[in-house]
Amino acid sequence: MTYSTQRSLELLRLGSGQSGATFREGQEAAIRHIVEGRGRLLVVQKTGWGKSFVYFIATKLLQEAGSGPSLLISPLLALMRNQIAAAERMGVRAVTINSDNQEEWDNIEAAVRRNEIDILLISPERLANERFRTEVLAHIAASISLLVIDEAHCISDWGHDFRPHYRLLERIVRTLPANLRLLATTATANNRVMDDLKAVLGPSITVSRGDLNRPSLLLQTIRLPSQAERMAWLAAQVPSLPGHGIIYTLTVRDAVQVADWLQSRGLNVESYTGETGERRPELEQALLENRVKALVATTALGMGYDKPDLGFVIHYQTPGSVVAYYQQVGRAGRALDAAYGVLLSGEEETEITDFFIESAFPTRDEVRLVLDALTACPTGLSIPGIMAEVNVSYGRISKVIDLLALESPPPIVKQGTKWQLTTATLSRSFWQRAERLTALRRVEQQQMQEYVGLTSGHMEFLIRALDGDPGRIRPPALRQLPTNVDAALVREAVRFLRRTSFPLELRKKWPAGGMPQYNVRGNIPAEHQAREGKVLCVWGDAGWGELVRTGKYQDGRFADELVTACVRLVREWAPRPAPEWVACIPSRRHPDLVPDFAGRLAEALDLRFYPVLEKTDDRPEQKTMANSTQQARNIDGSLDIVNRTIPHGPVLLVDDMVDSRWTLTIAAWLLRTHGSGDVFPLALARTGHGD
Repeated sequence: MTYSTQRSLELLRLGSGQSGATFREGQEAAIRHIVEGRGRLLVVQKTGWGKSFVYFIATKLLQEAGSGPSLLISPLLALMRNQIAAAERMGVRAVTINSDNQEEWDNIEAAVRRNEIDILLISPERLANERFRTEVLAHIAASISLLVIDEAHCISDWGHDFRPHYRLLERIVRTLPANLRLLATTATANNRVMDDLKAVLGPSITVSRGDLNRPSLLLQTIRLPSQAERMAWLAAQVPSLPGHGIIYTLTVRDAVQVADWLQSRGLNVESYTGETGERRPELEQALLENRVKALVATTALGMGYDKPDLGFVIHYQTPGSVVAYYQQVGRAGRALDAAYGVLLSGEEETEITDFFIESAFPTRDEVRLVLDALTACPTGLSIPGIMAEVNVSYGRISKVIDLLALESPPPIVKQGTKWQLTTATLSRSFWQRAERLTALRRVEQQQMQEYVGLTSGHMEFLIRALDGDPGRIRPPALRQLPTNVDAALVREAVRFLRRTSFPLELRKKWPAGGMPQYNVRGNIPAEHQAREGKVLCVWGDAGWGELVRTGKYQDGRFADELVTACVRLVREWAPRPAPEWVACIPSRRHPDLVPDFAGRLAEALDLRFYPVLEKTDDRPEQKTMANSTQQARNIDGSLDIVNRTIPHGPVLLVDDMVDSRWTLTIAAWLLRTHGSGDVFPLALARTGHGD
């Protein structure tokens, strides 16, 4: 097929909206390679280089030459709005099927079948959908002119826990005709990942690999152990930083908390996480148009988001690998002469990245329990059915199911809504892969801690870690940012952390199958439900959480400071009708801990304390129950009223920890059915085990 430089450049200028735009080094060569059918191509270029222009321009040129549509597989479809808009400016008819546009799927699939689409963008999970494969993909498979695999590093085992369904793509690629045009793109691939990609995409694949250096970035690392110190640092430095940027956190909770703190200091910032939902496009646009100083974000705002003039990227905690860090910090300064990339390091980050490493693969026990449950039920079980049989969380069961179903041959298959065993057994290679990758991630975690300790040579370190050639690097002429924090501002941050609280909504339905010992099922009548309550803090967090942990497991008594904090919380909350008495959740393991706290709280609130609830027998702690069904069964029949006559007025129901919410739900139901007034639950800390 004949390639036209003039037409290609014209499309670049249309797509970019810049009449004087020119190709970056390697861009046009990649487009020519695809259009002329010179074989499979892997493009490894840093974020912002313009990989999407390569496949959209190639698609348009192939279409104009009479070829069929392109198929692009990417995990980032919800973040590709800018790229799709650029494609449309070139006249490329691009549509996407992703989790954010389910109401449009039928119309899009019909348009694909009518040949009205130039490029179809799908997530790798679509490939596992039998209806999509038979009703959509089968109709266009023979006419596809170009297959694009975006974020191709996810094919490698490195990306196993990021997008497991890329393993399906690996098998599909191996069955493709040798002459089908194939383009794979990624921004980060060290030698080990490159070897994996060559093994999957073909040893003869051509590799276009660019320079990893980002000359506009001034990189800096600062150790500030406590969250309060880092929050104080952000409050002091972000207002004076040039331009607009992103502040990355490792967890959703931290993103929201840091954003709230900075807002309280008068900064125009917003949090952006996987839970932001429908506001995500609005917030992306707000940052693009410089209407916010920064987004405080998890990796939900990651690969696929394109703002070339970001003035800074700050990390509130250290990510788990160089690959992740380079991807994220590389979003800053693409179209600027100078930008900041600052990594703050805190004491909690290792615990968080440990959790990510340890939860990336299911354990042998989790796999055994799921397989045993399916063995005992030859007709199959749905995931809720499995939850009723095994003490494993919904998320962990789903991970087991996903990974086993993606094995070849798979030991389980889905029939309708149920999963059943096949004759295949789980191969040893599954566990070997899990062990190898877990060990690798430990090495990557340690490598990032080495990076934190650097005083210079940050970019050189990153490039070497990615198996690139650092060459001669000159950081931009920016001043280093201060590494110290103002003590008064730290105290303000501590006060902020300690003034937050969280809403607590108890359950409104009994579990599937009901509560046999209490003889209840279905919906809990509204008159027997608790009102919305409050939780003082998150277990072990930087506000009150650590004091709760110390009180429960070291001192055996909750500090007076926690009583004072809860008095302030209740007075600010001001529940109506106002509680007239206090009750608490009993415990056989710590019989005096919560009653002592509840009694002191009642006295401080000038209320009476009545220990009217009792624990009838010993049960495992709720935090050891991994899913809702198991948590409910663990509580069934274990609580009762000590004295059949209880006060009739509204009651503050106190507990130290809330895990599954079943204990408080049943206690509130018991109180209401025995004649109490409205029940307002109050817990010192939430753990997240049950919810």
